[in-house]
Amino acid sequence: MIKGNQKRLNRLHVIIDALVIVLSYGLAWLIKFRSGLLSNAGAALPGKTYMSALVFIVPAYLLLYYFFHLYTTPKRLSGRRYEASNIIKANTVGLLIFILVLYVINQPYFSREMLFVFFCLNVCFEILFRCVLRYSLNRIRSQGFNLRHILLVGYSRAAEAYIDRILANPQWGYVVRGILDDNVEHGTMYKGIKVLGRIDNLLVILPENKLDEIAITLSLTEYYKLERIVDMCEKSGVHTKFIPDYNNIIPTKPYTEDLLGLPVVNIRHVPLAETFNRIVKRIFDIVGAVLAIILFSPVMLLVAILIKITSPGPLIFKQERIGQHNRSFQMYKFRSMNVQSETAEKTAWTKKDDPRITGFGRFIRQTSLDELPQLFNVLKGDMSLVGPRPERPYFVEKFKEEIPRYMVKHQVRPGLTGWAQVNGYRGDTSIKKRIDYDLYYIENWTLGFDLKILFLTVFKGFINKNAY
Repeated sequence: MIKGNQKRLNRLHVIIDALVIVLSYGLAWLIKFRSGLLSNAGAALPGKTYMSALVFIVPAYLLLYYFFHLYTTPKRLSGRRYEASNIIKANTVGLLIFILVLYVINQPYFSREMLFVFFCLNVCFEILFRCVLRYSLNRIRSQGFNLRHILLVGYSRAAEAYIDRILANPQWGYVVRGILDDNVEHGTMYKGIKVLGRIDNLLVILPENKLDEIAITLSLTEYYKLERIVDMCEKSGVHTKFIPDYNNIIPTKPYTEDLLGLPVVNIRHVPLAETFNRIVKRIFDIVGAVLAIILFSPVMLLVAILIKITSPGPLIFKQERIGQHNRSFQMYKFRSMNVQSETAEKTAWTKKDDPRITGFGRFIRQTSLDELPQLFNVLKGDMSLVGPRPERPYFVEKFKEEIPRYMVKHQVRPGLTGWAQVNGYRGDTSIKKRIDYDLYYIENWTLGFDLKILFLTVFKGFINKNAY
């Protein structure tokens, strides 16, 4: 029933999306050629030629929407930003493909200006349509309609986490009717959700056909009951899902393999473990580092002169850091501190108003100009433009004992900037939060993600209040 409703909703989305594409395209043509708002200079094709292109545009765009998960992600759970981002991505790819096709078929008279107007209108209308649909569904659900009634089987950390998220997001329209568990006393409450009885009560509850879903949230110690529970649920025809009680071990999107019919779940999926991805990222690093060195060479020269003028000591500060595969390397920075002992360099953590920092050093640290020599580390292959920030050996030994999964960051090259840094986690901030962001980057790496982080670095990463 749930899958049927989802399919009907998706079919409705496809139909409305097709109408929105046609409407946006038609309005773009009117704005370009009939409104007088834009120039009509140059030879224009007949309107019939423009309209005939819709035969290819509509199915192509609907296919792109499918590839960008606009029809595959459950509407209850997809966020506004996620949908808007995928709409923009799909339309950007569609625009680029359209322009490429025009060049290939040597059609210079098809208005690129009209295509850009179509792009803007279509993105706006598609986002608006989904916002209106989301608002309408939320109103309906707030009045007690279109709700999905769920029973949890098993009281565990997974059950509590699931209830927390449902209560925090009433717009999903989920209603938890209760929990069944063999080891927790009947009547026990968690945030208003009651333990109704034992798991065997499913034999009585399921035939009543009043539930939309069963969520199996067994604790780790009770997984031996899983097969029997699934068997009971599937005999009733109720949609069943499994929420594992080990989400602190495996990633949100586990990487699975099919080993001759045997499912294998990898504890962590690292896209950069694949040779092709490593080669692409390395080429990107080399080209980016060379361009950045050329671009920032006047700035680096000026910084070097001012360091020499303002404080005695070497220009470049070299420090041992731990990189990919736990290998140590010498990381380069413009010197921002007074010359100190080797022991202090290895073990002292920089703090606010640190007396070791020079006057000009404070400025280049806060603006991240002291990091520019690391572009040469990138060329050498010790570092990447984007990745988890490398740490000193002393702190690596300390953090790996204190913070779970800390050492996973060393599966990839460390970076000059990273996902944690553009989200504000640098300097004297939470190491645990920093690792969470680093792991997200490692598991979700794409070249586009690197470009996004570099773009955000320009606006968020250079100047940071936590960079002492």
